[in-house]
Amino acid sequence: MFSGLIGYRATVVANDVLPGGGATLRLRCEGVGDERPEVKDSIAVNGVCLTATRIEGETISFDVIPETLARSTLGTLRIGDQANIEYSLRIGDRMGGHFVYGHVDTTARVLARTPEGQGERVRIERASAFEPTIAEKAFISVDGVSLTVASVGDGWFELALIPETLARTTLGERPVGSAVNIEIDPLARYVVEAVRVRNL
Repeated sequence: MFSGLIGYRATVVANDVLPGGGATLRLRCEGVGDERPEVKDSIAVNGVCLTATRIEGETISFDVIPETLARSTLGTLRIGDQANIEYSLRIGDRMGGHFVYGHVDTTARVLARTPEGQGERVRIERASAFEPTIAEKAFISVDGVSLTVASVGDGWFELALIPETLARTTLGERPVGSAVNIEIDPLARYVVEAVRVRNL
């Protein structure tokens, strides 16, 4: 379980595609000394919950299965790319974001970026399959960052990003046309599914 509050970044060291499918992702991660992760710990990488399989100093390795590659942007990461990192919550941690599972639902393209006050307005596509789950003022996780939906429209939603988010996370560097990982609010997912089943 995660909060969507990003405190660290990582740099891609390797992202090796395996012959049978899947990949081995290796990251040089900030925060290893403070967080002291162990093999088998869950770590969110751009919002995707992965299990640490090997730790060598600041470098952490992960097995990324085909299902994860198909639903997220992890397969597009290249050596030198930056990623958002969040170590899993501990009992007693301050909860300042929202509960993020690290179970990415889909990817979406950045449609536009517009300066707004001290921050920036970012428009992201909203696929028709997810329209009922992305509502104004609802929570959403974008590349692992806990955010509030500022507004919605036909095929899109917008985020109002503050300077801290732009500086601390990779969202400040996502150009128009690039893809981001989307995890909808878990509560919205369950409500929509319950309504769907009820109406069968």
